[in-house]
Amino acid sequence: MAVPIEEYLSTVYEVDCDYVDGEVLERNWGEYDHARLHSAVLFAFYSRRKESDLCVLPAVRVRISPTRIRVPDVCIVVGEPTGQILREPPFICIEILSPEDRFSRMNEKIGDYLQFGVPYVWMVDPQTRKAWRRTAGAIVEVSELRTENPAMLVPLDELFA
Repeated sequence: MAVPIEEYLSTVYEVDCDYVDGEVLERNWGEYDHARLHSAVLFAFYSRRKESDLCVLPAVRVRISPTRIRVPDVCIVVGEPTGQILREPPFICIEILSPEDRFSRMNEKIGDYLQFGVPYVWMVDPQTRKAWRRTAGAIVEVSELRTENPAMLVPLDELFA
């Protein structure tokens, strides 16, 4: 049964959920490897935030469309957000993989970010210690999380140190 978006927006979830076309989708969280990498990613970007006027946010709701709200593991915007739910494309969305994540579900989520206009979308896997940059047409393995305008660089080794 479809959940109205108003109900989703007014419900507090223990771990926030994605909302896709009336369906509330749980996110995989709570394991040590995921939590450790999540902390490392947050710290790496948070420590660089003043260089580029960045706002680093864990698990914030991003309204992709009228019927879709996604909750990236880490979301980064340039400047300060204008509301409690992001309605403009963030600068970066980062998804940290859990063993239970299915490729098809993650691929759909990342497709939403790209279609919304997020310029930098990364997946990072704590099990394999690998990362991928996603674009509309490709998945490219990377050894660093790099952006332009503003320019930032976070070596993958730093996240797994």
